[in-house]
Amino acid sequence: MAKPPPDSVLTSAIGAASDAEYVSARAMTTHTGHLALHDGALESSGESVDTGIAVRVLVDGCWGFAASDVCTREEAVRLAQTATALARLSAPLVKTRVELADEPVHRGGWVAPLEIDPFAVPEAERLALMADRSRRLMGAPQISHVDARLAMVREEVTYADNLGSQFSQSRHRIEAEWSATAIDEHTGTFDSMSTTAPPVARGWEYVLGQGATSGGARPWDWEAELDELPELLAEKLRAPSVDPGRLTLVLDPTNLWLTIHESVGHATELDRALGYEANYAGTSFATPEHLGSLRYGSDLMHVTGDRTADFGLATVGWDDEAVAAQQWDLVRDGTLVGYQLDRAMAAELGVPRSNGCSYADSAGHVPIQRMPNVSLQPAPEGPDVSALIAGVEDGLYIVGDRSWSIDMQRYNFQFTGQRFHRIKNGRLQGQVRDVAYQSRTPDFWGSLVALGGPQTYLLGGALNCGKGQPGQVAAVSHGCPAAVFENVNVLNTRQEAM
Repeated sequence: MAKPPPDSVLTSAIGAASDAEYVSARAMTTHTGHLALHDGALESSGESVDTGIAVRVLVDGCWGFAASDVCTREEAVRLAQTATALARLSAPLVKTRVELADEPVHRGGWVAPLEIDPFAVPEAERLALMADRSRRLMGAPQISHVDARLAMVREEVTYADNLGSQFSQSRHRIEAEWSATAIDEHTGTFDSMSTTAPPVARGWEYVLGQGATSGGARPWDWEAELDELPELLAEKLRAPSVDPGRLTLVLDPTNLWLTIHESVGHATELDRALGYEANYAGTSFATPEHLGSLRYGSDLMHVTGDRTADFGLATVGWDDEAVAAQQWDLVRDGTLVGYQLDRAMAAELGVPRSNGCSYADSAGHVPIQRMPNVSLQPAPEGPDVSALIAGVEDGLYIVGDRSWSIDMQRYNFQFTGQRFHRIKNGRLQGQVRDVAYQSRTPDFWGSLVALGGPQTYLLGGALNCGKGQPGQVAAVSHGCPAAVFENVNVLNTRQEAM
């Protein structure tokens, strides 16, 4: 459970910056753990705890920030004084004064749903499960090596500001993966294939294959995936190289989530669209003058930003500026209609309220605009995957993510996957290899011709989305159904490399 705010510490910081237009004090503790195994043997394991307090002030329209790992009243006062002094020192150099969009006062506590705290599970028990599944894969004659990894995080935040908001919140996230390698001893050809279970905001029950079903985050059938992985990998090793050309693609959610992340998620960050991230993370083709008019994709394209999705990695009660979690449209009927905003970005765009996208990955970092759960909505009465495939004469069904490349404006991209099943006359005809699909963002989303129904919807995502200087890491989910894209340029990566 999240602990109540340490009033004496946070309020001491707020009181020490009484002449600031805005002052917030944030205490944050992040507990991380990992396991890594090779061929069923432990390679590394560890747990760490990062804790600290941060004070951020707005003085004369300029930010000031200070942080420490010493969480005492005296240190909080010192941090507030330091942050205020930095803001005043910087103010004469700032041409544009920061303004914050209004937000109601919020007080309370929020705890993400959790059934089994992974940190309460003995390490020996976690290791035994990871090793048992590794040895199970190693027992298959097609498999030469198996790597396994487990990552888990517990994040606790307490917050207070001079506007009256005060809250505590706690959330978990977890990811488990097994990756198998097969080697043809006669030819030396080798390849690998991993489980496709996404990271989620759940507990140890997810690794056990248990837990509630809601909003595209369902219990994972580890047994079924581990059973079929050896033969799928062996088939991939024998598969012919793809013939390049224009094909229809049926993208499984385990692949499409990453395309959404790179071509829609990052492109609709307003700070990026305004050029504030140009030195590091890049810019965006979806600039503000196109809001409400840019044709992002076909009429079927409905993408939401969401800080409320069940088991979403970016789901919270409030962001790091005390803005309540909410859902909103980014792309509706194929048109750009929204951005991801913090309170300063909202004021700059001229909208009355932030949509709650302020986040810092530790007390030592300044909150910046970070991605919410960004998801493509399914067709309410849409078909299942087999029906989508049945409607394709010549194409590929792509499962799982692997490598990707996209330009700094999020416009030209190339993605691969783990498995590429050839489709002929509405039926799967075995796997092919060496596949990448390449397009421009509006062309790709404009080629969207069919969406699967809610039964195909899955919440994918990543634990390690990077941004900012100094660099920060955030976890984010992307829900989507299976979807069909016509006339997409398919490359043969082996030929392209020559």
